[in-house]
Amino acid sequence: MTSKKNCKPIIQQGLCSAKDCFKLFCLFNLLSEDRYPLVIIQPEIEYLLTKISNAMSLEWDGSALEELLSQNAALQDGMSVWEFLEHLSAGQLLHVESKETFSLAVDDVFMEMYHGIIKKGYLLKKGHVRRNWQERWFVLKPSSLMYYVNEDLKEKKGEVLLEEGSVVENLSDKEGRRCLFCVNTPVRTYEMSASDMKQRVDWVQAIQTALRLRAEGKSSLHQELKLSRRKQREILQRSQNNQSSHSETITVEAPQHSAPEQQGETKSSEPHIESTTQKQREVEAKRIEEEKQEREKQQAIQRDLERQLEEAKEAKEKMTATLTEMAKEVQQQKKMIHELQLTQVKLEEALNAQIHARLEEDGIRQELERQLEEEQKKLVEVLLYQSQLEASAPRSQEDSSTTTPPINQPTEESTEKEIPVHESTSTATPPDIQRSEKSSQHNTEMLKNWTIQHNHLMKPIRPGDKVEHVPVKSTCLRQGQALTSTEFIAKVQTGITQEKGNGYSPSPTEEEEEQDS
Repeated sequence: MTSKKNCKPIIQQGLCSAKDCFKLFCLFNLLSEDRYPLVIIQPEIEYLLTKISNAMSLEWDGSALEELLSQNAALQDGMSVWEFLEHLSAGQLLHVESKETFSLAVDDVFMEMYHGIIKKGYLLKKGHVRRNWQERWFVLKPSSLMYYVNEDLKEKKGEVLLEEGSVVENLSDKEGRRCLFCVNTPVRTYEMSASDMKQRVDWVQAIQTALRLRAEGKSSLHQELKLSRRKQREILQRSQNNQSSHSETITVEAPQHSAPEQQGETKSSEPHIESTTQKQREVEAKRIEEEKQEREKQQAIQRDLERQLEEAKEAKEKMTATLTEMAKEVQQQKKMIHELQLTQVKLEEALNAQIHARLEEDGIRQELERQLEEEQKKLVEVLLYQSQLEASAPRSQEDSSTTTPPINQPTEESTEKEIPVHESTSTATPPDIQRSEKSSQHNTEMLKNWTIQHNHLMKPIRPGDKVEHVPVKSTCLRQGQALTSTEFIAKVQTGITQEKGNGYSPSPTEEEEEQDS
C-alpha cells in the first residue's frame, strides 16, 4: 500500500525486481525490531545478507556494509525498509554479477525463512506398495515432511506428519542403496536414501530440529533463532551498560566526596562490581565451553564424515573394478553371441542348401520315373510288335502252303511231271521259312536286350550309391541310362538298317500283313 509513495523508481531499475522487493519486504518484517517505525539493525542485516550469499554459493563481504554505516551515522541505529531496498538495489550492500542468480537466491531464502522451511532437496524414497525407489523433492517444515515429483511443487505425492512419538534413525546399507535413514511415525515407517553421507547427516539433524520444534510447540525455526539472537544482544547490551554506569558513577562522584566517604563507597561498591564481573566471567566461560563442545562435536562429525567418505571411496573403487569385470564379461558374452549367430547363419545356409539339393534330387527322381514310365510304354509296344511278328510268321507259312497248290497242275496225266513240281515247291519254300526264322531270332534277341535294360531301370535310384552296375552292351547309345523316344527310334532304325545290310528283306506277304496291321 505504501510502495507507490515510498518506493523510488530507481529501486526496481537496479538489482531488485518488483517480486524481489516484495519478498525482501516480507523478510524485513520478519527480522525487524519490535518498535515503530520498523527498522532492521546491523546484526540482522548481516544475517540476511549472509543467507542470500550462501544461497548464491558466495561468501559475503561485510566491508561494504561497514563502509556504508561509517559514511551515514544515522543508519547505525537501523534502516527502514525503503532505505534497505534502495541501498541493496544499488549494490552498496551486496556485490552481485547476475540478477537472475540474485532472484533465485532471494526466492530460496524467502521460502526458507518466511514459509518456515527448514530444509529442502532431492531424496530417494522407497514405496510402500510396489517397494521400488523413486526420486522425490522433499520439503521439511516443523510439522510435516512433504514430497513432490520435482522442485516446481506442482504435483504433490504425499506428506509425512511429524507427530508426537516420531523419530529419525540411520539405517545400514541394503538392497544396493547407501546413506539410508528412516522416519518412524506412529502410523508408518518411511525409508529414504541421501546422495552422500553429508546430506544424510544434514537431513537427520534437520528432521531432529523439526521434531524438537514440534515438541516445544513452535512453528518457525527462524523466529526462534531471531528471539535467541535478540536475547543475546540484550544480555550483552545490559552488561555493557552496567559496566559503563559503574565506571561513570565512580568518576563523577569521586571529586565531590571526601577521602573517607570515597573509601566507604568504594568498599560498598566493590562487592557489586565483583559479583557482576564474576557473572560476566561465568557467562564468558560458559560460552567458551559451549563453543568448545560445539567445535568438538563438529570435529567428531567431520572425522566421521571423512571416515565415511573414505569408505565410500573404497566402495566406489570396488564397484568400479566389479563393473570393469562385468563389462569384460559382457564383451565376451557379446563376442560369443556373435559367433553363435554366425554359426547359426552358416547352419541355416547349409540347411537351405541341403533342402535345395533334396528338392533337386526329388525333381530328378520324378523325371527319371517319368522316363521309366515312357520306356515301359515303349517296351509294351515292342512286345506287342514282337507278338504281332510271331503271329505273322505262321500265317506266312500257311499262306505259302496255300499258294503252292495252284502252282502244281492237278493233272493226272503223268506222275513224272508231278514229282518235279513238288520238288520245285519244296525247294521254293525253305528261303521264306529261313527268313521268318531269322526275323524271329532277331526279335527274340532284341526282346532279351530290352528286358535286361528294363530290369536295370527297375532298380531304385540312389544319390551317389556305390553299388556295382551291370555293364551295358556297346550296342546301347547311353550305357546305364534310359533312352529317350528319339534315341529309341534311332536305335530301332539302326537295327533295321543293319538287317537290310545283312540281306534280310521281308516277303511280300509280310509287308502286306504289316501294312494291314
